[in-house]
Amino acid sequence: FAILAIIAQRTAYSNLDVKITRTVQAFHASWFDALMRAVTWIGFMPQAALITAGVLLLLWARGLKLEMIMTAASVLGGTALGSGVKALVARPRPSADLVTVLKWLGDTSFPSGHVLFFTTFFGFLLFIGHTLLKPSWRRTLLLAFLLGLVAMIGPSRIYVGEHWASDVVAAYLLGSIWLTLSVLVYRRLRARGEHASMASR
Repeated sequence: FAILAIIAQRTAYSNLDVKITRTVQAFHASWFDALMRAVTWIGFMPQAALITAGVLLLLWARGLKLEMIMTAASVLGGTALGSGVKALVARPRPSADLVTVLKWLGDTSFPSGHVLFFTTFFGFLLFIGHTLLKPSWRRTLLLAFLLGLVAMIGPSRIYVGEHWASDVVAAYLLGSIWLTLSVLVYRRLRARGEHASMASR
């Protein structure tokens, strides 16, 4: 990630970035276009905030207070970290004279905020779903759906021309680091809570 950040700060894009974007955008199947647009739409406001708030309220209503707190910490911390890196690197968005840009965004490009959001939010939900839910076809379907969202957001950001591939890879790396830290903190807090509960019996 550090290497990619240094490169992004010094160069607006690489020839490989352009080549990857043009390759992804060359696929014109209608179902693929609809899928990429739908996945990337989820990461924009206000839908991203509404989905996050809805999931947090659901976790709270189910009595999963630690899970709610750590899900919020994962996504908010990852978002704040990404915003700080964006300000430091200040890489411009892909240019419409190089690739197709479906919607011009005025902020900076590195790393992808969408990918960070999906990795830290849906990734943490994937973890707690795998940890807390009993094996069933519903659990398998939910986990596959969450994993699919995380996997597809990267290509979707390249497809719509709002990020370079290096922005996406960097966001996956940074998001995975923050997600791992969130999981470690959650496991420690949960173990501490279970120990305290057993001690009080």
